[in-house]
Amino acid sequence: MARTIVITGAGVGLGRALARRFASEGETVILLGRTAAKIEAAAAEIGARAMAVACDVSSPDAIREAFAAIAARHPQIDVLINNAAIFEPFLIAEATDQQIVQAIGTNLVGPMLCARAAIPMMERGAHIINVSSESIDLPFPHLIVYQSSKAGLERFSLGLNRELEACGIRVSIVRAGQMMEEGKVWDVDPAAAKRFAQAAMAAGLNLRERPISQFTSVTQIFRSLIDLPPDLHAVSISLHARR
Repeated sequence: MARTIVITGAGVGLGRALARRFASEGETVILLGRTAAKIEAAAAEIGARAMAVACDVSSPDAIREAFAAIAARHPQIDVLINNAAIFEPFLIAEATDQQIVQAIGTNLVGPMLCARAAIPMMERGAHIINVSSESIDLPFPHLIVYQSSKAGLERFSLGLNRELEACGIRVSIVRAGQMMEEGKVWDVDPAAAKRFAQAAMAAGLNLRERPISQFTSVTQIFRSLIDLPPDLHAVSISLHARR
């Protein structure tokens, strides 16, 4: 039976790759993203199995409006993938209010708001998957806010898994390593990117030499997770790129 899968941050990167794959395999995909043009273009490319809903996941009002629009066409959600995230290197001493608040809002508050909205539309057997990061356990400089938001997301996921266990709704964490896709450009200030690379090198992390996986490869883990038989559950999966 085809599932209805909601994916945040679906206009580019892993979110778009997941939407493409699931739709090609017969699932209905709902693409959420801050930039309407990106998710609409992705949905148009995917075709009739895709629905685009513009939504800033850090905004409670935007989440309410988005899930009301989803419910009007798809009253039941089978899978929610909280993928949207802001990855921007900066030093706390130099950070703007917007950099801190927007990162925490998107990376941590967003999954909480989306889960809250999705749970009433879910039945036993549904699945919430929260995308975390291997950077939590690595000495990356300039990423304190990103790492803290992802660590908080993992703590939230573990608690939510217990909270929803009696309802039969599974919650999983996928720790993803470095990923890329052809043609994707990292949208960050070049000077900040250079400082980040230099600081990472000083911390023993050579960004140029670290292996990078493809988004299309990573989608296999999500496929496997949502296809788990009802008597199995994977609370946390950690992925690492390899050469």
